[in-house]
Amino acid sequence: MSQGAYRRLLANRNFRRLWYAQFVSGIGDWLVIGFLMPLVTKMSGGSSFAVAGILIAKILPALVLSSVTGVLVDRFDRRKVMITADVVRALLTVVLVFTQSLWVIYVVVLMMETAALFFWPARNSLIPHLVDDADVTSANGLAYTTQQASMLIGLTTAAGILAGLDAVVRAVMAADLPIVGGFVGGFAPALLGPRAGVVLDIFTFVFSALMITSIHVVARAPGALDRAGFRLSLLGKDVVESFRFLIEHGELRGLLVTVGFAILGGGAIIPVGATYVTKNLVGGLPFASRFQGLQQLTSSPLTFMLVFMALGMVVGALVVPRLEHVIRLQLLFAGSVAAFGFSMLGFASVNQYWLAGTFAIVAGACIAALSVAGNSYIVHTTVDELRGRVFTAMESVIKVALLVSMLVMAPLADFVGSMVSDFISRNGMAPQSITFTGSRLTLQFSALIVLAAAVYAFRTLRWRACEAEGDEPPHA
Repeated sequence: MSQGAYRRLLANRNFRRLWYAQFVSGIGDWLVIGFLMPLVTKMSGGSSFAVAGILIAKILPALVLSSVTGVLVDRFDRRKVMITADVVRALLTVVLVFTQSLWVIYVVVLMMETAALFFWPARNSLIPHLVDDADVTSANGLAYTTQQASMLIGLTTAAGILAGLDAVVRAVMAADLPIVGGFVGGFAPALLGPRAGVVLDIFTFVFSALMITSIHVVARAPGALDRAGFRLSLLGKDVVESFRFLIEHGELRGLLVTVGFAILGGGAIIPVGATYVTKNLVGGLPFASRFQGLQQLTSSPLTFMLVFMALGMVVGALVVPRLEHVIRLQLLFAGSVAAFGFSMLGFASVNQYWLAGTFAIVAGACIAALSVAGNSYIVHTTVDELRGRVFTAMESVIKVALLVSMLVMAPLADFVGSMVSDFISRNGMAPQSITFTGSRLTLQFSALIVLAAAVYAFRTLRWRACEAEGDEPPHA
């Protein structure tokens, strides 16, 4: 059934164009970050805190604006919301081409992330308008896979794309073409160096906006308003209504709480995982010596983390639509959280590189499964006029939990590591004989947080298949 669903989705003109738009726009979201990091590093004289400011600016809007953006997504046509978000991001990116101020960069990134806070919930709410009910989970799985792929491409290939663009611009200038060469030469300062990627990034948002413009569907929730009928007085009322809905809908609230604690624990892999891989793992991947790409992969802890987990995410997103037909969404979600906790615990407890890689793949698959199952659950159990708010709440919970995890887990690993070092020195032990390092203990503790979230999910969600399929969508 899922294979048929993927064929139907790719044959669906509107969904296919949304897919193109999401992929390119997602690359743009992270491409600009990949380009700005070396630029900010150069402008700040190599300050790590200055680079961290970019990521803080990306997460901050979710802390303060999620309830408002969710209401606005539900008040207007989701397709137009996405087009507006892309146009705004394209215009904001133009500012990055000319600015020489770190603070302007931070403000622009913050505003771009605010626009993205409209784009992604609008996309999630638009999908049910484009596909049949039976294909919603497959569409969510494909959208999730595309979102992760665009993030990886945007972050990991930024330097390569920048080098390629630089080579093309220099080749055109060297060719001294009458019209093209002069045009490119006039813009050469902006097309060479880190800012060249920012210029290229503008076109990703323009392309996405054009793709969404070509989608022919009315994606307005019942009760949505045109600009002429929208009043600011309605905004506060809708925000209160959103909080009331989440408070009264216990199972949906439980799902969001579970996601928050799962990301709080699982997010420790980002700041602590690279140190753990470097200090605790030995050996390599089987047959890695025969392939240069695998040798390069095993030499970079960060690439190791990204690639193996991304591979698992792709597998998980493709498998979930098959499981949906035999497993209740609540059980699939809670089970994925539990499997994520166990796989993370396994990752933090082994010494062999290839075993850790296997657990990283499983962990990535579980992250994808719980994300896709959670998104599909929201679609099936929330009425259209509230979906934007709920999806925005989901995005905000994820980003806030990830921020807290990065702020807490890295210092915790350093603190535990110092305690372990003191213990070793006091007892005259050899450091090589200690397997429980600060990073390992922190990751194991984080895995226990994820498992606690799974226990909470099993206690909160109606996961037993004793009720008829398809709950009535609750209304606020």
